[in-house]
Amino acid sequence: MSRINIPSLDDAPIASRPTLEAIRKQLGVVPNIFRLAGNSPVALAALTGLQGTLAKTFDVKTRERIALAVAEVNGCDYCLSAHTYIGLNMAKIGPEEIALNRQGASSDPAANAAVAFAAKVARARGRVSDADLAEVRAAGFADAQIVEVIALVAENVFTNFLNEAAQTDIDFPVVRRGEAA
Repeated sequence: MSRINIPSLDDAPIASRPTLEAIRKQLGVVPNIFRLAGNSPVALAALTGLQGTLAKTFDVKTRERIALAVAEVNGCDYCLSAHTYIGLNMAKIGPEEIALNRQGASSDPAANAAVAFAAKVARARGRVSDADLAEVRAAGFADAQIVEVIALVAENVFTNFLNEAAQTDIDFPVVRRGEAA
């Protein structure tokens, strides 16, 4: 059971309800992560604002690959479960690719550079080496794209930490760190 209240739509703060309702309209449900963040209208707005803005960076497959890598590094079963589901069903990433993504890799060369770099950023808490930066640049990433990868890592660290602190009830098919999906 979650250690922080996950309000229903009716019990969420009034200021959070329009955002939660928009999520329900878009997805058909409101996943627990959003209802949890909805305890604070400010935190919910920050999360959805960051997600909406960063959706303009890479394609959905690359964003989901990064989310999977970061969730595995941080050991967040909620996010592993959510992004495995989203990866399989919305981004149309295959199970073998998801397994690679969770290891900080990809079968796609460009995505591999982004995912590997994202995993390094998450593991090193941002303290990547000159060689790490040179490697992602050698794969064709400009500084703007490197900053975007780091921003995606930060977005996912936020949700990983929130879900781990809350021990959010998983409302997706469950995937556990270190286990096959």
